[in-house]
Amino acid sequence: MLRFAHINFLWGLLAIPVFLLLYLQVSRWKKNAVATLGDKNVVKLMMPDVSFSRPWLKFILFILAYLFLIVGAADPQIGSKMEEEKRKGADLMILLDVSNSMLSQDLAPNRLESAKRAIAQLIDNLHSDRIGIIVFAGEAYVQLPVTTDYSAAKLFLNTINTNMVPTQGTAIGSAITLGMKSFDFNNGTGKAMIIITDGENHEDDAVEAAKTATEKGVSVNVIGVGSVEGAPIPIYDNGKQTGFHLDSVGKPVISKLNEDMGKEIAAAGGGAYVRATNANSGLGIVMDQIEKIQRKTVDSKNFKDYEDRFQIFLGIAFLLLMVEFFISNRKSQRLSNLKLFEVKKI
Repeated sequence: MLRFAHINFLWGLLAIPVFLLLYLQVSRWKKNAVATLGDKNVVKLMMPDVSFSRPWLKFILFILAYLFLIVGAADPQIGSKMEEEKRKGADLMILLDVSNSMLSQDLAPNRLESAKRAIAQLIDNLHSDRIGIIVFAGEAYVQLPVTTDYSAAKLFLNTINTNMVPTQGTAIGSAITLGMKSFDFNNGTGKAMIIITDGENHEDDAVEAAKTATEKGVSVNVIGVGSVEGAPIPIYDNGKQTGFHLDSVGKPVISKLNEDMGKEIAAAGGGAYVRATNANSGLGIVMDQIEKIQRKTVDSKNFKDYEDRFQIFLGIAFLLLMVEFFISNRKSQRLSNLKLFEVKKI
């Protein structure tokens, strides 16, 4: 198993496209400067020692060295020793609404980010339970299968946004059904779902899906995000808010929390309904209910010892930088003399 001890350093890889654009810009400027001196072929003959291809080679070596340097700084680690341990826990599946209405700002900074922050805190407090994540709007998708890898869970959680599901809507029933398919009912552990939604544009029979889940021993809990008064749904372009969604008469569409639907689903699923606020995410109350479900001791294999591999990447980076340093922008003397001889012969 591969992991990074300092995964935040990988953000440095975003600088590579910037380096490429800058290099292309400088290369274009140099090309235009040479063009002002006269015919391109004549200029090359006037500068027989100058190589026009080696700068590209040096740049490629620099980029590769930078790539290995950043990966090395992130400290890749490989699991070297796997141990079998016994855990006593349950399987939790988070069903997170990612429809556009979750961008409404009646919770700070908006409904979706507030929910993600609460889920991150929940993951931090887990010890032996497995967790999975399903995202849904008009359709439902498994974002993370049930796992005890809490680091991976938080990594996947950070990538969730409203653009993940192209079809708009709130298909809670489909999400519940997909959650049931994602559980392993052969391991005998207790199972629960936590639906986090504003309940807008309810499309399918979520109540019936919740009844089916509870008949199989899975409790379905609901956390309502938003306010009864509602809030407009913002529109973003390249990360910047440009306005709000408007109805057919040009007025802002107001998204309101559908508490009645949430309570009905929770009642049918044998779980709890809690309304989230800025002061209380509601997950604590729901987890108190989930603590009551059956937990079974099961065997689990996990990596306990990890070996650092940063030395390999830093070594390769240093070697590439050394090669780049000793490559001259000038051609070899033999090649230059040959070119000069050809010019004199002409």
